[in-house]
Amino acid sequence: MLLTPKMFSSWLRKDVKKILKRKDSDAGERGKALEDLRASLFNRFRSPETPKRQQQQQHRICGPTVALTFNFIVAISIIFVNKWVLKNIGFEFPVFLTFIHYIVAYLLMALLKSFSLLPASPPSTKSSSLPLYTLGIVMSLSTGLANVSLKYNSVGFYQMAKIAVTPSIVFAEFLWYRKRVSFMKVVALTVVSVGVAVATVTDLQFSLFGACVAFAWIIPSATNKILWSNMQQRENWTALALMWKTTPITLLFLVSMIPFLDPPGALSFNWSYANTSAILVSALLGFFLQWSGALALGATSAITHVVLGQFKTCVLLLGNYYIFGSNSGLISVCGAFVAIMGTSLYTYLNTRGPSLKASSSSSALSDKKSRFSDLKDDDKSLEPYGSEAV
Repeated sequence: MLLTPKMFSSWLRKDVKKILKRKDSDAGERGKALEDLRASLFNRFRSPETPKRQQQQQHRICGPTVALTFNFIVAISIIFVNKWVLKNIGFEFPVFLTFIHYIVAYLLMALLKSFSLLPASPPSTKSSSLPLYTLGIVMSLSTGLANVSLKYNSVGFYQMAKIAVTPSIVFAEFLWYRKRVSFMKVVALTVVSVGVAVATVTDLQFSLFGACVAFAWIIPSATNKILWSNMQQRENWTALALMWKTTPITLLFLVSMIPFLDPPGALSFNWSYANTSAILVSALLGFFLQWSGALALGATSAITHVVLGQFKTCVLLLGNYYIFGSNSGLISVCGAFVAIMGTSLYTYLNTRGPSLKASSSSSALSDKKSRFSDLKDDDKSLEPYGSEAV
């Protein structure tokens, strides 16, 4: 049977339709698979459980030891860099320096957000927005007043003012959260405070205005540490997500503080390459300090973070004495050793507490299991008599 041109064209048209239909169905299946994948990824990264999962991952990657070590190294570095910028370079605008720190931090976090590397935030509610605004305001007061105190006072007086932050945190956490501190921890904190006071008593240079700023800084600093710690531990915030939300509020209040606490002439400063580079290094360290401090507060507690700060003071003093040969005096060195002993005691009590709790909870659980097994054995022994009665 010969194929006519008309029959051949109709046969070819049918096969082409089948092929196109198959391709359309394949394309539809692929499109549907892509849509399902996109929906699953969206649900995974935007679900309410995501912030909690990210916070747990943050604690696994950056535990207390890593967070405290990171914060320890950055804090020591930024103290020297900020002192260099304020004194040697002559940038006498501490609040404006803090403003530059937060601007650089916000730009770095915006860069992370553009690459989808910024952790997701917990679902926002009216009740959760008030602590965010409070934390943003307190952060501006805490960091701004700290740099002003560092400008007008010596490092020794600055560290002496930090001693008052510890009882302030203990008292505030008792009032807000009914959190109690054991007697041995109170003894350890007292030893640390006395040791730091003795260690820094030879370097108490301050002015009246600087002393007022230092004392005004105590309450915002304590509140800042408490809010950072509790919002991460109780509301599943990660460090970077909380920084991203609070930085705009902090910048707004820092702008309002500049005319009152900074002298005029910031724009007429000698913005040379060397000066600008030193200020940018300080700003980069400021971002790492804020991030490491948030990680440390989320992994430990507000009091532990303050004790770490006192430990940094003693390490700096002993380092200057042994490495650079500075004449700090025998009393200051003895005070530093006493403070380090108190820090070691507090660390021991903190590490022993969770193990005791874990052992007590495991023993209680084993007691419950043994009681339950005894009840099951009693039920088994009574079961045949019950069946016979039925």
